[in-house]
Amino acid sequence: MTDSERWLLVDDDEAFLQVLARSLTRQGIESVTTRTPSEALQVLASEPFSRCVLDLNLAGESGLQLLPELLQKNNTLEILVLTGYGSIATAVEAMRRGAVNYLCKPVTVSQLIQGFEPLDGAPALRAEPPSVEEMEWEHIQRVLNEHEGNISATARALNMHRRTLQRKLQKHSRWRH
Repeated sequence: MTDSERWLLVDDDEAFLQVLARSLTRQGIESVTTRTPSEALQVLASEPFSRCVLDLNLAGESGLQLLPELLQKNNTLEILVLTGYGSIATAVEAMRRGAVNYLCKPVTVSQLIQGFEPLDGAPALRAEPPSVEEMEWEHIQRVLNEHEGNISATARALNMHRRTLQRKLQKHSRWRH
């Protein structure tokens, strides 16, 4: 790890960001925190980063949608996706889109640092099966990705009213932290 290594942290949970940034500082890693996709892209365009920790759900917006945009701005950026609700489908999609790893919260700083090391196998996923709510959320995320983040098209594909989908996205954003 070089002295000039900087990490971009992208998560909509301010408290989590501050704790993570302080923990990384104690490890000698400089980081910059951002809470929205647009803020992350703006910071990445103006400052150099070697690594990025990206939350899967950014206040209802998909981190999977942001991932290729980050790599387009900096093709050497190593991106690790974090989520409160892991699934094989989203892990595979994150890796397909260019993530170096996919970890489930909560994680320690040492697990996060190790997460950037080369993988010898599948992404780290928890052992217990997902709940019905988690499976629904993963399905919504998958369909949202298929429709490139378009809420109206996703709601039609799910045979769901657009406002209902928006409420689910907002509700999930609040209770996942």
